[in-house]
Amino acid sequence: EMQRSLVGSEMCIRDSVYNELTSRKPSGHEREPARSGGSGNETQFKERYMAHYFDEPSRTFNEYLLVPGYSSSECIPEKVDLSTPLVRYKKGEEPALKLSIPMVSAIMQAVSDDGMAVALAQQGGVSFIYGSQSIEDQAAMVRRVKDHKAGFVRSDSNLTPNATLRDVVALKEKSGHTTMPVTENGQGQGKLLGIVTGRDYRLSRMDLDTPVSEFMTPREKLIVGTASTTLKEANDIIWDNKLNSLPIVDDNDNLMYMVFRKDYEQHKSNPHELLDAHKRYIVGAGINTRDFAERVPALIEAGADVLCIDSSEGFSEWQSRTIAWIRAHYGDSVKVGAGNVVDTEGFRFLAEAGADFIKVGIGGGSICITRETKGIGRGQATALIEVAKARDEYFRETGVYVPVCSDGGTVYDHHITLALAMGADFIMLGRYFARFDEAPNNKVVVNGQHMKEYWGEGSSRARNWQRYDLGGSKKGMTFEEGVDSYVPYAGPLKDNVDLTLSKVRSTMCNCGALTIPELQDKAKLTVISSTSIVEGGAHDVLLKDKTPFVSNTR
Repeated sequence: EMQRSLVGSEMCIRDSVYNELTSRKPSGHEREPARSGGSGNETQFKERYMAHYFDEPSRTFNEYLLVPGYSSSECIPEKVDLSTPLVRYKKGEEPALKLSIPMVSAIMQAVSDDGMAVALAQQGGVSFIYGSQSIEDQAAMVRRVKDHKAGFVRSDSNLTPNATLRDVVALKEKSGHTTMPVTENGQGQGKLLGIVTGRDYRLSRMDLDTPVSEFMTPREKLIVGTASTTLKEANDIIWDNKLNSLPIVDDNDNLMYMVFRKDYEQHKSNPHELLDAHKRYIVGAGINTRDFAERVPALIEAGADVLCIDSSEGFSEWQSRTIAWIRAHYGDSVKVGAGNVVDTEGFRFLAEAGADFIKVGIGGGSICITRETKGIGRGQATALIEVAKARDEYFRETGVYVPVCSDGGTVYDHHITLALAMGADFIMLGRYFARFDEAPNNKVVVNGQHMKEYWGEGSSRARNWQRYDLGGSKKGMTFEEGVDSYVPYAGPLKDNVDLTLSKVRSTMCNCGALTIPELQDKAKLTVISSTSIVEGGAHDVLLKDKTPFVSNTR
């Protein structure tokens, strides 16, 4: 009894001291924050205040649900418009770049290369090609995306006339392609001499050492298109002549592209594909705050449409310096996003520095261990809600709208809709895209299940120290902020994105919204209990299928 009394007295005294200290503390963030770089003694005997404490706990997407609103007969999924601004714009004007869908791929080695960039642009999103590679290699990836004309394919399965049927079989097994141009030098842009398809040989009747020149369809028998041939014209030639493919050659008969019947059909099935004024795919690229003076010019020359500073924490002088350098050399013609931040102060700092969009999120990624190793971050939902409010206040004050990108913490498909309702203009996804065929990571079998490798930029495998750099002369990683892992293989990007967005559109209709701004205006969000989370899934039944059909985690 005496021990309980002592404990109670101790708590009362502690509460009294706390109340006294907080009553003397200036309200809000009025006190001047501690600054680095001083002598060390000048602040030693100054009056100290307690750290700032946020009133609300830090919450994740999984702690929220959308409450349905009225849906009219006009509110059907087919009418939902998911277009959204990618970069800042002034009131009354249109943004220089818009997304057809609110999805971009993360700046990661395991996610965003030129193959992912083309596939995502075809669906209406943007990939930011990873910057943790040489400037030359990154610029080459950007250039390949810009050179990839919609429906026109650079051939990567080519033969020389001296190759043999054995080489044809090996190349088919390696690439999966059955149509192989034969060029003078065996390169995709060499002088066209013929084509080999599955109709040109029979393995059961021919010697594997037979030269390609003996069974290929020679150039003089080929129907080809010229450099000025449009995609529609190419398709007409294919259909009129009952072809499966059409080589496109220049004035010197050098192979430029291949147009395939199936690719044209795919092109027609992608009404939302994201193209620039020259009908080239839109592509982004990641940069850092160390070598931007060399990397940015190379990426712009290669054709990058938008850049993004890739950093784990964006509320820093290094980011403002990087943006200032870009503005000094390119003005507003080069679009650059910045981040990541988790509160109002961070947003306003980057908005005033001139960022074209701002990423929100620290430590919420599936492969990120920043919160675990450094103890910094914030729940993704809480951070996004605060930053979105700051964006709207900034817009009211200045007439400039700076889009917000939610980066991290997205586990289920419905989290995308929650993020949009909370104020995000678009969502950056890593693990989600890493599961697809188009991602550059390896597909492996683990315990009988097909998986894809997925590693963080802060892992020892990626060693992207620039992303976590805090300045100073020291370069390199001191400790890890990411892990190396596997994610379940999910197949083609298009099929999965279509499924995800069908859920988003459906939920928006449940809220009575046909556009993202309308969703943000009408959305009603409720915090849910842990019991409610359990109730929201299958429960009190014995599932026939142990893998629930609920999300992109399967």
